[in-house]
Amino acid sequence: MGNSAVVVGGGIGGLAAAVGLRLIGWEVTVVERAATLADAGAGISLHANGLRALDVLGVGAAVRAAAHPQYTGGTRTPKGRLLTRMDGAALERELGTPIVGIPRSVLHRLLREALPPGCLRVGAEATAVDRTGPDGPARVSVPGRELEADLVVAADGVNSRLRARLFPHHPGPVYSGSTVLRAITEHPVDLADDFRITWGRGAEFGHITFADGRAEWHAVLNAPPGIRHPDALDAVRRRFAHWHDPIPALLDATRPDAVLHHDIHELATPLPAFTAGPVALLGDAAHAMTPNLGQGACQALEDAATLAAALAAEPTVAGALARYDAERRPRSQAVARAARQAGRMGQQLAHPAAVALRDTALRLTPSRAMIRAILRHADWTPPALAVGHRAP
Repeated sequence: MGNSAVVVGGGIGGLAAAVGLRLIGWEVTVVERAATLADAGAGISLHANGLRALDVLGVGAAVRAAAHPQYTGGTRTPKGRLLTRMDGAALERELGTPIVGIPRSVLHRLLREALPPGCLRVGAEATAVDRTGPDGPARVSVPGRELEADLVVAADGVNSRLRARLFPHHPGPVYSGSTVLRAITEHPVDLADDFRITWGRGAEFGHITFADGRAEWHAVLNAPPGIRHPDALDAVRRRFAHWHDPIPALLDATRPDAVLHHDIHELATPLPAFTAGPVALLGDAAHAMTPNLGQGACQALEDAATLAAALAAEPTVAGALARYDAERRPRSQAVARAARQAGRMGQQLAHPAAVALRDTALRLTPSRAMIRAILRHADWTPPALAVGHRAP
């Protein structure tokens, strides 16, 4: 009989981990506490590192076919003045791919389709994990039964309950100071750019285009936590009323009930480890970060590919998890720090003098320097994956 794993959480990171474990011959059960798969979320940008991880997991081609490459775009002021230009063709020359945009629901579906029927159990909340030792087995309690596994993957998000149980003295996630409203347009919108970010004072508005012509837009604002508006779309219209085109067109193409609103939380205090006994933390449960670099999902995909490769290469689960922690924790925590810094120097700046200095610095920055900044995080080489391996 082969090795078995329970993945707690059916988001991007959890599904990708399940796909990787299946590739190396493991039996996998994914438990998701939501009763129905609503595929909440708007759109997502995938950099080269995320796409390379998806290639290792065997779903890269399907994702590329469904995604839209981001060749044109850049950063502007609220009045429309260009600050920086994004050169997707230059990124493609450097990395083999530009950044691509895809609806989260499509990415979720493609990952689910790579799993066998019955692998994913919805409406099953993991209430406890009993760890018997570093090499398992572990027992995961779900309503009505107990699942035994050689490995548990905690991919249950920024507010991970398993992380809180494993690291009870860790302070957990904190509010970043920013809240985000976002949606996908109801119909295609005529846009000049594949990707655009506009920075004002304590605010950001951006969009990415999809293969079907629709677009995802997001509005990030400095705000106290917990503030909600009865009509979120109207609130965005008021806040960005005097910003440049195509912001009005994007909002006009959006249904009011399509707008999602979430406060942005992060793990500002790094975890001391990504593993505890036979449990591996993955994705936001391990390193929730602000979205300023567009690396959150990409880092979760890196986690999934690295975990599968470590389990395929090491003779024991304990050895594989030590390798996973050593390879993933320094990199992902460095990316999280860089994302936090990018937010402080970008969208979160509110003082007029600081904003003016930021905008001047961006206008004077050579395009090659902007490419190097993206390469710093996107140029990642995934570990080789021994497909079909079963640990003894």
